Amino acid sequence: MPDMPATRRHVWTDWPAADAVHRSASAHVRRVGGWVRAVLLALVLVVAIVKVPGGSAAPLRRVALSGLIVLILATSVAARQMALKRRLLPVASALAVLAACVAVAQLLGSELLAVGLLCVPIVSMTHLAPVWLAVAYTGAADAALVLAEAGRGWHVFSLLAGACLLVGYLSRQDREARAAVWRLLAQERAARAAEQIARDAQAESAALNERARIAREIHDVLAHSLSAQLMHLETARLLLERGADAGEVTELVVNARRMAQEGLVESRQALSALRGEQLPIASTLADMGGELGAEVCVEGEPRPLGGEASHAVRRVAQEALTNIRKYARGHGVTIRLEYERDTVRLEVVDRAPGDDRARDAGSGISTPPAEAAVSGPGYGLRGMRERAEILGGTLDARPTGEGFRVLLELPV
Repeated sequence: MPDMPATRRHVWTDWPAADAVHRSASAHVRRVGGWVRAVLLALVLVVAIVKVPGGSAAPLRRVALSGLIVLILATSVAARQMALKRRLLPVASALAVLAACVAVAQLLGSELLAVGLLCVPIVSMTHLAPVWLAVAYTGAADAALVLAEAGRGWHVFSLLAGACLLVGYLSRQDREARAAVWRLLAQERAARAAEQIARDAQAESAALNERARIAREIHDVLAHSLSAQLMHLETARLLLERGADAGEVTELVVNARRMAQEGLVESRQALSALRGEQLPIASTLADMGGELGAEVCVEGEPRPLGGEASHAVRRVAQEALTNIRKYARGHGVTIRLEYERDTVRLEVVDRAPGDDRARDAGSGISTPPAEAAVSGPGYGLRGMRERAEILGGTLDARPTGEGFRVLLELPV
């Protein structure tokens, strides 16, 4: 808040905090309090006018007192407005006028109005202005009242003014303390609201991340398997329309059926991973490479991996083996899983047999090109590279002199 300084307030010279001007923070309560004060003030003024002594001169005194009351009310409103705007000189001028009105009210015979005009501004100004200004008004108004009474009762008036000043000072301290508590409560509510917003944002981010993860699984499993099946079945349909050999068509259908079975197994594995059920990675890799006769090597001390890291290892191995089936069937395949202190490394390498390498070299046929790693259905190794980067790891896929090598490194 603009009225809250960095250092402690000095109530004698500083203006009060804006939120300490009113006793209640509720606007409704303040309005009700204003109406109550207005009614009480009206009663006091009526009594002050009616009970003016003076015999035959009483009507003239009442007229003069009525004009004085109008002046007092206008000056009091102006003093309050200027105090709320923190304009010191206008406030001091208005208080000087009110101090003079104290003496005039006493001379007109309305001691009740004079005493009220002595006490009320003292308490009010301690709430609205620096305390020293209320002290100055106390001295001026008390002196004016004593002079109007020709020195009589000065000790009573002085004691009454001092009591009002003390009450106003203590009341201001109470309001400042209440305002400080209100500020602390407001700050706490704001902090809780900000914390709730942060929690909601975090929950929304987690939900979006989970949706993205599920979307990747659906794409990797279903889109990969179904697109391959669709390609085989479409080829079989075209061959049937052209009257091709039944054995050739049957082979395509059998391959599509095998892909459907593999897709079903992969879907179950993906669902298990989404539920947090982690199967042993080594046995999973052995099952994946069984068709290709892959050699699976596990180095280091096996330990549980996080759900995302474990799933990334399975997905990269699956994509690498899929590329080998497409472009390097018949090559020797090695799957190496290394557990290190802070990382886990997966390496999938295929090597052509010696005769095949010589025949490939003589016929101009090379090992799978780098584009093969990123051009297949589904995410391909490009998608796996993105998955590795999300987990803070790296993925390297490139041809070698004997075949193709995929290397995944993930922090654990």
